[in-house]
Amino acid sequence: MEYNLEKFKSGLNKLKIDLSEQQIQQFLKYYEMLIEKNKVMNLTAITEFEDVVEKHFLDSLSLIQQIELYQELKVLDLGTGAGFPGIPLKIAFPNLNIVLMDSLNKRINFLNEVIEALQLKNIVAVHGRAEEMARKTEYRENFDLCVSRAVANLASLSEYCLPFVTQGGSFISYKSGEIEEELSQSKKAIFVLGGKIESVKKFRLVETDAERSFVQIKKVKKTPKTYPRKAGTPSKNPIQ
Repeated sequence: MEYNLEKFKSGLNKLKIDLSEQQIQQFLKYYEMLIEKNKVMNLTAITEFEDVVEKHFLDSLSLIQQIELYQELKVLDLGTGAGFPGIPLKIAFPNLNIVLMDSLNKRINFLNEVIEALQLKNIVAVHGRAEEMARKTEYRENFDLCVSRAVANLASLSEYCLPFVTQGGSFISYKSGEIEEELSQSKKAIFVLGGKIESVKKFRLVETDAERSFVQIKKVKKTPKTYPRKAGTPSKNPIQ
């Protein structure tokens, strides 16, 4: 199938990301697999090629504006869903060592198919809930960077994500829309969990008018053993 790659290449150019022909082909293959699998299970409401390029691929890769990705980092993509931002980050920055985590096994099966078809190395897809996985020694405080595009308030997200981050590492939340109120309501949770807000970067998503923010939370001390609380609690009853 022929794709118009102008928007994708223009967006990559603005993000100063240089992809080889093989990497572009990996993105196209990923798109085709996503659309095919979406016919039988709900992975994304966005299916038009240019929309996926903007709202999934370029959105995922925008992280380069916030953090240096051409280095070896151990990255956790929590609540990865259909693989965003983890798979685009892995294709564009093969040096990253990535764990994709999701609570729905069907999604993990799809992600394993993608990893195999794209022949990606140093990336695994793991099935589990954050509240349980963060108690396992192989995951707890073991990542330089945790990223999440999951839709949840920042207080809850911090409780899910910060326990995975090593001291000195960061949790970066992809956010859209107004976030001021959410930021102020999450301050206590972030402090209790051993983090501090390092920076809030507001930007327009390349090739669109969509407003986005990156909230970077630095892990300054260990997360107390009591966190995360049991399954469902962080969402229902965020630390206030």
